[in-house]
Amino acid sequence: MIPLRLLALGAALAAPLALFQPGVNHMAQAADHVPSFKFTAIDGGSYDTAQWRGKPVLLVNTASMCGFTPQYEDLQALSDSYGDKAVVLAVPSDDFNQELASDAEVKDFCALNYDLTLPMTTITHVAAGDVHPFYAWVSETQGFVPGWNFNKVLIGPDGNFVQAWGSNAKPLGVVKDAIDATLSAAKS
Repeated sequence: MIPLRLLALGAALAAPLALFQPGVNHMAQAADHVPSFKFTAIDGGSYDTAQWRGKPVLLVNTASMCGFTPQYEDLQALSDSYGDKAVVLAVPSDDFNQELASDAEVKDFCALNYDLTLPMTTITHVAAGDVHPFYAWVSETQGFVPGWNFNKVLIGPDGNFVQAWGSNAKPLGVVKDAIDATLSAAKS
């Protein structure tokens, strides 16, 4: 017979493994209101998620040297298409060892290669080390930890967690569909 403590330990160790599967969707079991979180902007200053209440907010952990980096094009297109109706926030991270060495290099890379104008934070821990409080909150309340770069987390206009996706989720596909649905629901 296996001691109960060993079974509990095994379950605790196995559960996070499911979170590291790119492309896996995670949906809230119930509406969970997202507290206000502040991010340091790559241009200086800060972003406070509370300033975006009333709009869907898509947070995407990004990296400049990743195979998914071309998603920046679709993220910018998504941001452009919604204008001031939704926010796409890029959160550069080196947690998977694929980000450039400095915020200045990231900003220059994104401007030169993708002409990014969407809001972007400084290089931030999202899955390892001193994890940003937003990503710690998503992990604690939703069981979602980015398993790779370009994982996406959608917060609804009402400030509630909507859904999270792995790297394979297309910004102009299922992610756009979910943003559209939150905007339609907010109008009702």
